[in-house]
Amino acid sequence: MKMTRRNFGLGAIALGAAAPAPFGPAIAQARESVSLRLNWYLGGLHVPFYYGREIGAFRDSGIELTINEGRGSANTVQVVAAGSDTFGMADSSSLIGLASRGAEIKSVMSLLNSTGFAVVSLASTGIRTPKDLEGKSLAVSAGDPLGQLFRALAAHNKLDMNKIRFVQVDPAAKVATVLEKRADALLGGADDQYFLIKYQGQEPHALRFADHGANIVGMTIVTQLATIRDKGDMVRRFARASVRSWEEAKKNPQAAVAAALKAKPDLNAASTLDQMLVDFELLDSENSKGRIGFGAQKDWEQTIDLLKQYRELQTTQPWTAFHTNEFLV
Repeated sequence: MKMTRRNFGLGAIALGAAAPAPFGPAIAQARESVSLRLNWYLGGLHVPFYYGREIGAFRDSGIELTINEGRGSANTVQVVAAGSDTFGMADSSSLIGLASRGAEIKSVMSLLNSTGFAVVSLASTGIRTPKDLEGKSLAVSAGDPLGQLFRALAAHNKLDMNKIRFVQVDPAAKVATVLEKRADALLGGADDQYFLIKYQGQEPHALRFADHGANIVGMTIVTQLATIRDKGDMVRRFARASVRSWEEAKKNPQAAVAAALKAKPDLNAASTLDQMLVDFELLDSENSKGRIGFGAQKDWEQTIDLLKQYRELQTTQPWTAFHTNEFLV
């Protein structure tokens, strides 16, 4: 799930200078250097990790955290599988797809348990329910996974696909296509294109896949199987610090965004805050409420089933081959 369209360069972000507070036995050890590869350029989804680094959540857990921007979830999975970064943020479909083909990688945190995929429209269009999509046109992109998963939403809601017109456009042109009314809506993100429309002075509306029978696990935190096997204590400390980071960001969203702005001063603070607030809503699903990072069996099994039906996933492996909750205790 792409969080922003800003074209920033890759590279490690300098560590914050927050002084650590005493926090258990990890401080007595030498801090371990750990890197996190994002799924995309810095946006609202990533802010809690910058905030956690600033307030000492990772240092308190014996970790010196470097954060590197990414170029898409599939690339992040490949980078982490190759050992170039310790952890990575990647959507579940990229993780499952590559792991099912032999990548020795696994999710250790099921971060967003609801997908942000949505049908995004101008509110004036009147699209409020899936049935409202019949007779409408949707901006889509060739090979876009949202288009494939939309078929699951259509099937669940018994839509007549012959009554929906699909307008093929470049991914970057989706928003303009809707604003110029060359399509009634687009397939995109409730935490992405929604705000691109909003900050053009228009009132958007998002019909979320997750609310209409087509939910899949969204963003995960992945690492190598070898890291899980050989450095389980470090993985547990990283997960603990990550949970603390998100909890504190939820309590102090403005301060969290300010921490991210120190790393990237040209971020749009208002848009970044809006994105993060939506991501807070996506942390939970009906099956996993109340535990940041915990992945529910039902959500993961549904994700695998939908990917088999609509994304040509071929695997006989159980959900536990792709995700573990063992480090969230």
